[in-house]
Amino acid sequence: MQKKVRLLAAAAMLCGLAIPAGAQQQATAEPGKAAAPARLDVAVFAELPPVQRPELSPDGKHVAAKLAINGAQYFAVMDLDGGNRHVIGAGDIDINWWRWVNDSWLVIGIRREVDVEGDKWPITRAVSVEAATGKLVPLNTRDTAQNGDDVLWMPHDGSTRVLLSAQTSIYSNEPGFWPKVDEVDVTNGRHRPVMEGREGVMDWYADGSGTVRMGVGTSMDGRQRRLLYRPGPRESFRVIDRAKGINDGLLMPKLFLSDPGKALVVQDDDEGFSALWEYDLITMQRGKKVFGVAGYDIDGPVIDKGAATLLGVNVTEKAARTEWFDPGMAALQRKLSERVKGARVQITSYSADRSVVIAHVGDANAPGAYFIYTAADDMMAALSMNNKTLGLRRLHPVTTIQYKARDGLEIPAILTLPRGSTGKNLPLILMPHGGPEARDEEGWDFIAQFLADRGYAVIQPNYRGSSGLGTKFLRKGDGQWGLGMQDDLNDAVKALADRGIADPKRVCVVGASYGGYAALRAAQRDGGLFRCAVSYAGVSDLQRMVTYDSQFLGGGAVKDYIKSKAQDFRVVSPLFHAQDFSIPVLLVHGKKDRRVPFNQSKVMVDALKSAGKPYEFLEQRDADHFFSRAEDRLTFLTAMEAFLARYNPS
Repeated sequence: MQKKVRLLAAAAMLCGLAIPAGAQQQATAEPGKAAAPARLDVAVFAELPPVQRPELSPDGKHVAAKLAINGAQYFAVMDLDGGNRHVIGAGDIDINWWRWVNDSWLVIGIRREVDVEGDKWPITRAVSVEAATGKLVPLNTRDTAQNGDDVLWMPHDGSTRVLLSAQTSIYSNEPGFWPKVDEVDVTNGRHRPVMEGREGVMDWYADGSGTVRMGVGTSMDGRQRRLLYRPGPRESFRVIDRAKGINDGLLMPKLFLSDPGKALVVQDDDEGFSALWEYDLITMQRGKKVFGVAGYDIDGPVIDKGAATLLGVNVTEKAARTEWFDPGMAALQRKLSERVKGARVQITSYSADRSVVIAHVGDANAPGAYFIYTAADDMMAALSMNNKTLGLRRLHPVTTIQYKARDGLEIPAILTLPRGSTGKNLPLILMPHGGPEARDEEGWDFIAQFLADRGYAVIQPNYRGSSGLGTKFLRKGDGQWGLGMQDDLNDAVKALADRGIADPKRVCVVGASYGGYAALRAAQRDGGLFRCAVSYAGVSDLQRMVTYDSQFLGGGAVKDYIKSKAQDFRVVSPLFHAQDFSIPVLLVHGKKDRRVPFNQSKVMVDALKSAGKPYEFLEQRDADHFFSRAEDRLTFLTAMEAFLARYNPS
């Protein structure tokens, strides 16, 4: 553990650190002109965060997190006093989540692909880890089928037993296809049956005492769902809610309250923004609103997993924050925020008694760091900088702007400008987010900051269909993939040109995942507005994507969902219109991408080649969908920088 430093010292660091030696590239100037600001080396932006998603043990003596080691991500359990550190290699296994069971044991959820009857199937498993030794204990029996990492409940009394739901068959005509629930001892993997599977029910939910109280029944095509509920362990399940279609959601409790039959749910208010409400599961009546924010959806409640009580609510307005209801947490948030002036402080993990806390300190233009705060001495120690080279240094300013789409809809967007620039007549990068049911916020974005460092203004519109801005705004994306959503992106360029920020003759579009699709669609549909396009892991053929996502249970609902967003797949799929591409395109895709198959880019490249259109293609042999390796970040940024310099120099 590093030497402890007072919070006031951390605040001083945030005011701006000197760039470490070797991090800059020297800028040159023509005779008689001032030198441009020095650029950081591309490798600085490609660095992986050394620590990701750190979680404290209940006693505050250990932390579990993903670590960056030699440019790759691994899972590790560490002692905070600088003692043991046990690293688990990832390889071809994805570690999706981790939760502490008690002071000595935690459970991790893993995912990997296996060959099943000639096809590649993703399977999930639960594995426990002993903090002191790094010992691994598989929690699934040998007959566990595809889904096997659904931990319904963790104890809060120090015991070692959890509730685990898992399939035992991959065949829907066998009883084991529907998950059963077992009590499992994490120290040895021994099972005790709790509840047999029920036909149609794929997901089970337990309350804070470990009683299975709820299940979600789903038709084989995923188009119809029902919510089953029972007040207690000796009572029968009954259907309390039904949903049909993709836009009809079930009323899922987020927390069962101590008052029998009462729960907390997330539901839209009268203005169409999600809020937290009290709810009576007996009468099916909504009670008082617990928390909501005008103009924004809430992200969800923060639950004390041990005591099964509400601590606060996460919400993202311009940036993410937590509204704490627990007096102790609210007081601690105020204390940390007051001491670290000019930066955002988010409490991300805490011990059971709140005496040890992990807090993230940073800002939209600073990668930030994780700190360990100990209440006993009112001191903080640096756990890890999110970027070792940059430390807590601030880079390029980030703000939220609003502009009107052509139909009058107000669109919020994140604008990043090169530090020290005039902010006028700049070359522009339009960067649509993925999802598309997601949202950009004022947070550190290594790609946007890299582009700004190269002299570009970067605009990230939250186009119609983005999440977090209310149901009405979300539904405006229905039927608008590649159509109205593209118009919103184009209107962002016009808005910045009208304000004098961007030079409309020097614009390129860069995107990943759905953003990569939007970049390809822009190159095909609206090439006259752009000089070039960059697609990372972009979708080129919506029908192929539907086929890929529809292999398992609920495939009909997947098709319905995408069909509701794009009425005619062929019309809005860039693959079928290669002859319409009018600007150079850079495509980058990882061969280990399990979210958007590599073939989505490969077939697009083949079509562009056949049509005689200009393109560049970078295959990343070991890359996934999420930039999990530093090498893949570096090759992508390097290729993009060279491509932009060739077609839209800054």
